Amino acid sequence: MLFSLSACGGAGAQTPDAPPAESPTEGTPADEEPEAPAQVEPYSIFDPTVMPEGGSRDGVAYAAYDGVVEHLFFHPVVAYPELAFDGDKQADGIDDYMVTADECRKILQSVYDKGFVLVDIASIWSETATEGGAPKMVKNTLYLPEGKKPLIFSYDDTNYYPYMLENGFAYKLVLGDDGKIASFGKDPAGQEVTSRDLDAIPILDKFVEEHPDFSPFGAKGCLSLTGYEGILGYRTQTDTKSWTAAQEEVRQKEIEAVKPIVAELKRTGWTFGSHTWGHIRLGTKSLETIQADTARWAAEVGSLVGPTQILFYPHGERPDGDDWKKTGPVFQYLQSQGFRVFCSVGINSFSYIKSDLCAVICDRLHPDGTTLRGSEKVLGWYSQFYDAREIIDLGVRPQREVRWAP
Repeated sequence: MLFSLSACGGAGAQTPDAPPAESPTEGTPADEEPEAPAQVEPYSIFDPTVMPEGGSRDGVAYAAYDGVVEHLFFHPVVAYPELAFDGDKQADGIDDYMVTADECRKILQSVYDKGFVLVDIASIWSETATEGGAPKMVKNTLYLPEGKKPLIFSYDDTNYYPYMLENGFAYKLVLGDDGKIASFGKDPAGQEVTSRDLDAIPILDKFVEEHPDFSPFGAKGCLSLTGYEGILGYRTQTDTKSWTAAQEEVRQKEIEAVKPIVAELKRTGWTFGSHTWGHIRLGTKSLETIQADTARWAAEVGSLVGPTQILFYPHGERPDGDDWKKTGPVFQYLQSQGFRVFCSVGINSFSYIKSDLCAVICDRLHPDGTTLRGSEKVLGWYSQFYDAREIIDLGVRPQREVRWAP
């Protein structure tokens, strides 16, 4: 199932000029002591491929699991439906490919109630060697709390593109006064809002705080980043058409501002993957274009979030037309750059270990307007996670057709 969101940016997207520099913060008066930084809570991360000593942890028994690992992915969630669904040219696209913050919370509650637990996508497969010494990928046995099922979350386009800022989304991720990840944005009245309830990332953080057994290993999700409009709401990108010393000065400030956000995300179980720098179509772009894009992602995004083995296909478009029946030059190049897990979009959590190259390809499902409004058949694909009729908020979404029976 291939999809695109024109507002999300495509291969031809150009980087906007860097925003104007903010006024420097006034110094702290000499007779006032600066506030001490917030003390962050310790956070533990465990390896799900290792059975806890004695077969249990914190009184919970663990058992081996070798079945399907389900995978759901989201785009940034709608914080203010009245801005997102105001009838402008973006409204239907947002309705198609996003969920609201309230719908996101209901999905989390449902998958939790149905016995899923979060696992890190990087823990599912490992690179090893054949008897002849050739590298290959293998699927790992996971050791889960008895009766639980593994679930991967990934989040595409967590860059907070400019079009989102006027359409009811958060503007960027920040650290709140408590040192925790929060979102910053503006409400419909134009008032600045810092919150942990209006963006998918802090929403999941809060849910795990309230339900720690949902993440027994400390895993959260994998953030799928482009780079052409910066990352996490910070304009860390360059522009190949023109670049000035003033723009670079602002860019460096944005880079310094995002570093503690990246560090806190990593510390609390979030990981990062590539969505290509320019959100380009890997099935149709030339190898030379893809090589340049990959190098730019490494320089402008990988340099900030670290290396990754995970590649999420923009628009779900597979390299070389069909990545699991053949291995073409684009796939070979991407694999040579260190990518090992290649994620597309589909109707189930399909995965396939390639036999001719050290790589895994997989599909993931997409909770969004298209599937929440889908037919009874589509609702069946998602029924193991939730009942879409109980999730979708038709009271705030555009008055468009649903294809299921009430």
